[in-house]
Formats: sequence, C-alpha cells, structure tokens
Amino acid sequence: MQITNSLHTAILVTDLERSEHFYGKVLGLTKINRSLKYPGAWYQVGNYQIHLIVAPSVPTENQNEKWGRNPHFAFSVTDLDIAKQELLAHNYPIQASASGRAALFIQDPDGNIIELSQQ
Repeated sequence: MQITNSLHTAILVTDLERSEHFYGKVLGLTKINRSLKYPGAWYQVGNYQIHLIVAPSVPTENQNEKWGRNPHFAFSVTDLDIAKQELLAHNYPIQASASGRAALFIQDPDGNIIELSQQ
C-alpha cells in the first residue's frame, strides 16, 4: 500500500450553526456543497477538506493539559500573530506550543483541538 494524499478529516460537532460560525467566520474556511443526507457541513482548505458531522455528543479525549499532546489536526497560517489576535478578539482561548516553535493551539466549540502553525 502507498498512501499518496490526505483527503479530509471528519470531526463530530453538537451544534452545527455554532460550528459553522467557528469554521466559516472565525477561521475563514470556504464552505462547499455536499450531497449527503445526514446533518453536517464541509469546508475546503486547499486540496483538503474538513467534514463536520452532527452528533448528539462529542467524546472528550483531551486528557493532557498541553493541548498539542491530545488528538488534533493542524493548519498552516501566513501570520501567526494576526491569527492569535483574531482568535482572542473572538474570545477563543489559545495555548502556545510547549515546544517553543511558532505554533499555537485552539479548541473549536466542541473541544476539538486545532493547531495553527506558521511555516
């Protein structure tokens, strides 16, 4: 087997409207059409997609106080300082990378962890 590309990440959310605000407005991702019948939303990030799937509850796996040591997915940003200021303006808590590199971690409204890194 040879894996050639990453296509998407599916994450569970409990409130689609709240999550669409976070991913579409706060993070600025582009929402795309989907033809599936279950509730959710898809967002395009370059050649990659984030699939939001509505669920009655979201299991909390975040057991480490350092958010980056929990399950997460990562995005590259052009300016980490601007991203940090925008997130703080929307009242989202952030956590700097414990490694000291140019990265920070945030949580979506359901506690899914996202890394933002400037490369």
